[in-house]
Amino acid sequence: MEEIKSITVEDKGYPQSLKKIPDAPKVLYYRGNFIEKENCFAIVGTRRPSPYGQQATLQIAGQLADSGLTIVSGMAPGIDTFSHRICVEKRKRTIAVLGTGLDESSIYPQQNLELSRKIIENNGCLISELPPKTHGSNFTFPKRNRIISGLSLAVLVVEGKEKSGSLITAKYAKEQRKKIFAVPGPIFSSNSRGPNNLIKNGAVLVENANDILKELNLAPITKQKELLAENKEEKLILMALSQEPLYIDKIIEKTKLNASIVSTTLALMEISGKIRNLGGNVYGTN
Repeated sequence: MEEIKSITVEDKGYPQSLKKIPDAPKVLYYRGNFIEKENCFAIVGTRRPSPYGQQATLQIAGQLADSGLTIVSGMAPGIDTFSHRICVEKRKRTIAVLGTGLDESSIYPQQNLELSRKIIENNGCLISELPPKTHGSNFTFPKRNRIISGLSLAVLVVEGKEKSGSLITAKYAKEQRKKIFAVPGPIFSSNSRGPNNLIKNGAVLVENANDILKELNLAPITKQKELLAENKEEKLILMALSQEPLYIDKIIEKTKLNASIVSTTLALMEISGKIRNLGGNVYGTN
């Protein structure tokens, strides 16, 4: 296991952006490659995302990582996990700020232990203000959110109820005078209330990574390579998935293809990187 190291607020290498926030952590513990002079961007959201939120996170976080931003999140289940995971898949650096100690027995959630190892393997970093052997609580997780926003140029919220933890991060970002971005959601979804309210109150509405890069005065991403279908079946499936992620039964219904053909084609398309299984046989485009 990567050694747990520490740095104090008086040390030369302590992040300048964190020094500027109220209640800056006096000590930071870390594993992996610590923060250098880099542009960090926070992505947070609900622990129970919809397929829409999952796909939005994967696409936007992946494009921002490709553009050179370091994605910062909290490694919680849901949107945080998807944000880190796409960076790891692309072998890009990402930073996880935890509300627990950094020893593997304390890390939460335990199902993300392998993800935490891969973050470090890919030049990333785990950070906490809590000493090893400290387990999380209702107090430690909200408090660490000020570090997530404090390290970052800005914060993006992808799905969250009216009183979700992601809105605590947005509140800290506002106090720290950081720009806030939000992905809008369907008006009938409780997961949309958080980001939609943020947009009503001045957050920048985000449909793609370039909406963020433009606001931050960073170079835009050139047009993404169009997904090309290799046969009629792939073309029908890509058309079905062009609007939103779909459960496999819905794909069969929309394409009117035989179920076994859809299953086989989906598997081949996933291998070739055209689509991904978001979990529970819900598929979305890459």
